Amino acid sequence: MKRRTFIGTSAAASVGLIACKTANGQDKKQDMGFKLKNNINHSVCHWCFKDIPLEDFLKTLNELGVKAVDLMGPEEWPLLKKYNIHSAMCNGAEIGLTKGWNNPKYHETLIKNYTDIIPKVAKAGYTNLICFSGNRDGMDDQTGLKNCVEGLKQIMPLAEKHGVVLQMELFNQINHPDYMCDTSAWGIELCKTLGSENFKLLYDIYHMQIQEGDIIRSIQDNHQYFGHYHTAGVPGRHEIDESQELYYPAIMKAILATGYKGYVAQEFIPAREGKLDSLKQGFLICDV
Repeated sequence: MKRRTFIGTSAAASVGLIACKTANGQDKKQDMGFKLKNNINHSVCHWCFKDIPLEDFLKTLNELGVKAVDLMGPEEWPLLKKYNIHSAMCNGAEIGLTKGWNNPKYHETLIKNYTDIIPKVAKAGYTNLICFSGNRDGMDDQTGLKNCVEGLKQIMPLAEKHGVVLQMELFNQINHPDYMCDTSAWGIELCKTLGSENFKLLYDIYHMQIQEGDIIRSIQDNHQYFGHYHTAGVPGRHEIDESQELYYPAIMKAILATGYKGYVAQEFIPAREGKLDSLKQGFLICDV
């Protein structure tokens, strides 16, 4: 899936990979000063670093000890398995961000797509599969919710059979105007109406800070409906350090306090040079 289009470069940070010579004279990258506690299960969205070939990116994750990557479809899974990297959030069944389950005219295609990919996700040893509400296009929220329920109910038994969890992502209205699943309250109502442990919300911290704020309270009160987390800095969707307004160590501690055992994926677009250093910084900030 092609996520968002952006123009971005990045620049140097404090913790880096250095080159040294192995016994046979070949260059080998070693990371100095980077060690994860792994109380948080770390992942990352490759689309934010798309100028780095996926295989090179996976090699870097191996060097860092990061075990997962987000938003990978069946065509990428063999490469992930080559490097023992888990697909923490699978994709490949959706039509797009704007055409989703809230519109019955897309149900036939979506049901076909998800019916095809759900068993593949399970067979590959993965759990999470992304989905989207789609845009309102003049539709009221209650009608959209009813339509989502009618469509999703047709594939939930298959997801439950295979142990696959469908996760609808929450977006904000600044970056994704007209998207229907734009508040945690609407998404939670959808979860409650479906009544399945195999349907959760992908709680994107960046999006929900812009849309509604009160992040830690939302996580404390509603964590049972949140199956996956994404990070990014507000404003700008860049690095998650002190250059932006969210304090991610406290947010990560709140997530851990709920007993959450899933993955937290970095989904920021580096604004500085040394984008891999920015990524390492992001992992360390969240590694509480």
